[in-house]
Amino acid sequence: MQISERKSRIRELADMTGQKRLEWLEKNRFFYREDRNYMRFLIPEGLRVLDLGCGTGDLLAELRPSYGVGVDFSQSMLKVAEDQYPDLHFVCGDVEEKKTFEGFDAPFDVIVMSDTIGSLDDCEQTLRNLHNLCHDDTRIVICYYNTMWGPIYNAAGWFGLKAPSVEQNWLTTGDIENLLDLADFEVVKREWRQLLPRKLLGIGTLFNRFLAPFPLIRRLCLRNYIVARPVLQKKKDALSCTVLVPCRNERGNIEEAVKRIPQFCDDMEIIYVEGHSSDGTLDEIHRVIEAYPQHDIKVLVQPGKGKGDAVRAGFSMARGDILMILDADLTMPPEALPKFYRALASGKGEFINGSRLVYPMEKDAMRFLNHMANHVFSWLFTWLLNQRYTDTLCGTKVLSRKHYLSIVENRFYFGDFDPFGDFDLIFGASKLNLKVVEVPVRYASREYGETQISRFRHGVLLLRMVVFAFRKLKAF
Repeated sequence: MQISERKSRIRELADMTGQKRLEWLEKNRFFYREDRNYMRFLIPEGLRVLDLGCGTGDLLAELRPSYGVGVDFSQSMLKVAEDQYPDLHFVCGDVEEKKTFEGFDAPFDVIVMSDTIGSLDDCEQTLRNLHNLCHDDTRIVICYYNTMWGPIYNAAGWFGLKAPSVEQNWLTTGDIENLLDLADFEVVKREWRQLLPRKLLGIGTLFNRFLAPFPLIRRLCLRNYIVARPVLQKKKDALSCTVLVPCRNERGNIEEAVKRIPQFCDDMEIIYVEGHSSDGTLDEIHRVIEAYPQHDIKVLVQPGKGKGDAVRAGFSMARGDILMILDADLTMPPEALPKFYRALASGKGEFINGSRLVYPMEKDAMRFLNHMANHVFSWLFTWLLNQRYTDTLCGTKVLSRKHYLSIVENRFYFGDFDPFGDFDLIFGASKLNLKVVEVPVRYASREYGETQISRFRHGVLLLRMVVFAFRKLKAF
């Protein structure tokens, strides 16, 4: 395949400047350090990573893959890469040609295109060709320059502040999202980073960490990041399910939960995690297990306190392919669980969150101050997580057992911080770049017992959670 005149000039320039690439990286080390810090945040260590347009291989090495492959069409760049990183694999070829990827040890967990999209002649077809290198959970990570920085970017070249370049495709985040959609990839999240690409005696660090992440201001940042996933549907086997029911002083709701949970899959287990109740809840669970032998019902007395501890204990013994949480107060109707199962099993989402704030709710189901606070926190967490959340505290959350185990493996990033049990999963799903889908539910009033939520004490905890999330997800 004959490449265009523009791409020929891009390759010639890369071959001419390959040996000087390391000098440019050092000259702009603050910019590249900030960029790679965020790329490491997006892409956990130990994955199978393919870097398209890898240049001298520095970014690929920074990601510390278990198996890393870099592709570039500049022999000069790849010579530097091979000398620096002999443990990585480098291939000389055009990323726009399918034959470049023949014989690759695919699939990959992550495919990276850092600035490469600006050099392509046919972005849509190049993206479409990547499906053969993907599995269901592969993530495409594209980072590029903000088009508003075009004049400054060009001026930097005139003054010798950046490496020489040939005319690029100036694509907005909207343009890139549209190309991904045309190529059957779905955008999971997008972010903007680096308000100042220079250190400036520490001012750049402060601005980038504490000012750049805020709404509106972040749209002025130099770098755009988009994470996408393949959406070509593959036939899935029937999936089993575990419904986890954390319960404390919920004796009157135990049997009702079993009666109202529909049999929405062939293989379902129900696990009650009992939280040291004083009203005979544990005895009632044992009675229900004997009364309904046709159901696979188990019980576990949680080792610690709080819903978060109950969820972790219950999920550790769950055997289902799909894991669900159903609060024992039954204010989220158990009859709605099939909707959550379908959303996940069909591939529409990878982390399914219930929302009580879409439909009108029953009278007295939620107190006014709680209702208003939920709306405020939903807006805050939508911004913090870069995915839409209308109700972070709805107790029903659903994900695959495979993804839950990945959250457990990466829990060290956030630590054991969450007394609610909701944010451990929400933040973990965000860190893994899982696709979030919300299922609206009709929120009902409690029939038995009393709420265990303190509006003021838990409100303070939620404010602390916002600060924690800002520090871990934005200001780093």
